[in-house]
Amino acid sequence: MKKYIIGLLSASLFLTSCEDFLTVVPETQLSSATFFKNQNDFQQAVNAAYAPLRTITNDRSWLLSEMHSDNTYYVRNVLFGAVDNQEDLADFSVPVSNGTTANVHVLNQWRQDYLIIARTNQILSLIDGVNFDAAAKGNLKGQALFLRAYAYFELARYFGSVPLHLTPVAVRAEAALPLTPEVDIYKQIEADLTAAIPLLLDKATQQPGRVTSGAARTLLANVYINQKKWAEAEQVLRPVVTSGQYTLIPNYAMAFSDNVANKNNAESVFEVQFLEGAAGLQGNFIYQFMPRPISAAELREITGTNNAQPIDGEGNNVPTPDIIAAYEPGDLRKDASIAYVFLAGAFQVPKTFPYILKFAKKHAQHNNHGTNFPIFRYAEVLLFMAEVLNEQGKTAEAIPFLNQIRTRAGLPATTAAGQSNVREAIFKERRVELAFENKRWFDIQRTDRIQEIIIPLGQRIVANPQAYYYPPIAGAVPRNNVFTNLSKFYPYPAAESDLSPFF
Repeated sequence: MKKYIIGLLSASLFLTSCEDFLTVVPETQLSSATFFKNQNDFQQAVNAAYAPLRTITNDRSWLLSEMHSDNTYYVRNVLFGAVDNQEDLADFSVPVSNGTTANVHVLNQWRQDYLIIARTNQILSLIDGVNFDAAAKGNLKGQALFLRAYAYFELARYFGSVPLHLTPVAVRAEAALPLTPEVDIYKQIEADLTAAIPLLLDKATQQPGRVTSGAARTLLANVYINQKKWAEAEQVLRPVVTSGQYTLIPNYAMAFSDNVANKNNAESVFEVQFLEGAAGLQGNFIYQFMPRPISAAELREITGTNNAQPIDGEGNNVPTPDIIAAYEPGDLRKDASIAYVFLAGAFQVPKTFPYILKFAKKHAQHNNHGTNFPIFRYAEVLLFMAEVLNEQGKTAEAIPFLNQIRTRAGLPATTAAGQSNVREAIFKERRVELAFENKRWFDIQRTDRIQEIIIPLGQRIVANPQAYYYPPIAGAVPRNNVFTNLSKFYPYPAAESDLSPFF
């Protein structure tokens, strides 16, 4: 259990109020003054800082990034209500009032990222003042710096300018800070990751599941790429490629975690750890990804569980016709990523639906699995390298990195030539290689292609809703407000705005 970074520290130690994630705990509870005394205490604290990543990847990221793109959509169930929050994300119709939204998924993403920040700030403010093994201290500090940087990177990509907290909050009044400009958020992320890299162990020596120096370099490269700092990205990323510690697994389907085995494998740069069982460390994201309504028998064929139960409601994160058509003929990734299931109880015609296969690993317990979720794979490192080289005019050097990905997929070398054509080839390759890994919206956003890609998507859905999983029933059509909010950033959560005078 400890091996996979799934220990949880008592919630009372950290700043987890539903109203304000940055307020201190009562003095009568376990606190930093009584807890942080030795290496083991900081180890537990760092473990707890990883924990919100499970909630984020299991319940949030795919809603705010993958469904908020042209890769996945929902299966409309006209008998099921109370789905506006998720539909608004997929339909680009998130309601906005005075720059804020009541969408619960936006709120929960914000809170989980700031929970990571609160926990890491607590660690970073105290760790240098406690005497224990210097190498162990550096490794723990490096992990905390990475996790804080990752949380701020998510916030910057989702919201742009956000409050910048770098120290624990002592009183409630300190919890409300002005918005820090997006450019300064990125500067802080860069500073955290630059400090983390020399402190962290590499993949060969780090405990499996923990952040490595290679993961920190990859995240920093991603941060640079988002800002179009191409030379800086190449410099920080190249040691990951030359380290010899990562490789493409020959079989694409084997690049992803199984329920128990194949975790943190040779292609994994960083992945969120899950564990099947009753300890509260499990995931259920593949169940959330299922088209619905699905019977126990239909579900059992996918999950392999003995106690399969039917799932009703509205299905989410279902591959669109667009992503299915994006695979070239002969691309081995298509059948490894997408499969089909017949749902006898569906109102749609036909009743056969695609679902995300790459994460659907057999397991024992219904709605409870241990499949890890990838944040960075070596395949993306290679695509990053192709992109940063091409954007610097080193197109001839970029193409071999792109072709490594295509060769593993069973495809011939790219025929693209020239910087603009290679740029488009890389963009398309990222879509199919990283499908359903919560990358697509960020790629559309950072390349300024929202209008180009999302508006035609909306037009296709409105013109032919049955192709996008609406049933052929009177009234089962897209709402009038679909695809009316094409903003680069989400509005701020209204519940958090109520606690702050600054947004």
